[in-house]
Amino acid sequence: MTPGSNVPLSAARITVDVAAPVRLDVSGLLLTGDGKVRSDDDFIFYNQPSGPGVAYRSGGGAAPDAITVDTAAVPPDIEKIVVTASPDAAGQTFQGIEPTATIRDADGGAVLATFTPPQLGTETALVVVEVYRRGGQWKARAVGQGYANGLAGIATDFGVTVEEPAAAPAAPPQPTAPPVAPSTAPPMPAAPPAAPAAPTPGSGSGKINLDKGRVSLQKNQTVSLVKGGRPLLSQVRMGLGWEPAFRGADIDLDASVIAYGPQRNHIDSCYFGKLTILKGAVKHSGDNLTGEGAGDDEVIVVDLGRIPQEVTGLVFTVNSFSGQKFTDVAKAYCRLVDAATDEELVRFDLTQAEPQTGVLMAKLIRQFSGEWEMTAIGDFVKARTVRNMVDPAARAL
Repeated sequence: MTPGSNVPLSAARITVDVAAPVRLDVSGLLLTGDGKVRSDDDFIFYNQPSGPGVAYRSGGGAAPDAITVDTAAVPPDIEKIVVTASPDAAGQTFQGIEPTATIRDADGGAVLATFTPPQLGTETALVVVEVYRRGGQWKARAVGQGYANGLAGIATDFGVTVEEPAAAPAAPPQPTAPPVAPSTAPPMPAAPPAAPAAPTPGSGSGKINLDKGRVSLQKNQTVSLVKGGRPLLSQVRMGLGWEPAFRGADIDLDASVIAYGPQRNHIDSCYFGKLTILKGAVKHSGDNLTGEGAGDDEVIVVDLGRIPQEVTGLVFTVNSFSGQKFTDVAKAYCRLVDAATDEELVRFDLTQAEPQTGVLMAKLIRQFSGEWEMTAIGDFVKARTVRNMVDPAARAL
């Protein structure tokens, strides 16, 4: 699965285990329609291992901790169960130890879906996946929302009581092992004063949207393509541009967009050799052989409302077929433009270069609610053709 994608659940009882190279503490929270727990009893973890329709199972260090959901037993006022994880070691972040959630049929053991949140850094806790009901059908959604203040931040965000310590510390408290219910163990450390802490840029809710006008992204930041409370589902243009560095020779770069399904499966690629894909929902402007001149060098038009449902992610790439490196390129950027008004919505300027022949510029991810999110990537790879970009782009989803 990719962030924001969802899959219907074919089993009434499912288990979500979360594995990583280190020991993780896994928890589950039962949430009502307002996104909050009804009480602290809806926080399911090692010290409170069961609730209505939801149970915690310890792996004992030899296997991953897991949350089991019996959808038939979940109370009718509960709309979703979020599964969270944090490293057992106090203060440890997820950088370099990306976890993988595996959703299984709890009775037969068959794997229904897997999800590895990409590009983690300073997060000390994650909402990994959520199990939710929509129109009478239970589904699972890949989330990957990060918090820098541990499970205390997640608990506060979803309405679990977090008691303040007797004396305020001189500095914000450090993340700890999973918080415990107030009735069964000592109080949890408090979240920073402006609780809950904002999610890490580029993951989860709390992301910027288009309400304040044009958005300039930095690497790994995300913007939700929502304006005035309404998702942008019209036609947009992804313009990609570059110039030869230091008035050097002409440089021939090729812009492409690669379409993926919910399992990061490659569906199709749009580039100078295939100008239209997805029944016309994505169109390429054609090849620019020099990079000279002002404005976008190549443009890819995307009709967001016409993207087939099986497509959940689009990755925009640039590669050098001739073998020239990106250290020979200046002012590379991508920008998202409203095709109807010609208004620039989002821009990402590539501020660094590496001696590679390909770069992953940005991605558009469809959320389960239907809106799209754009994330700046800016990762360089060794790839001279769009075919060589398919695997690195899949890993960036």
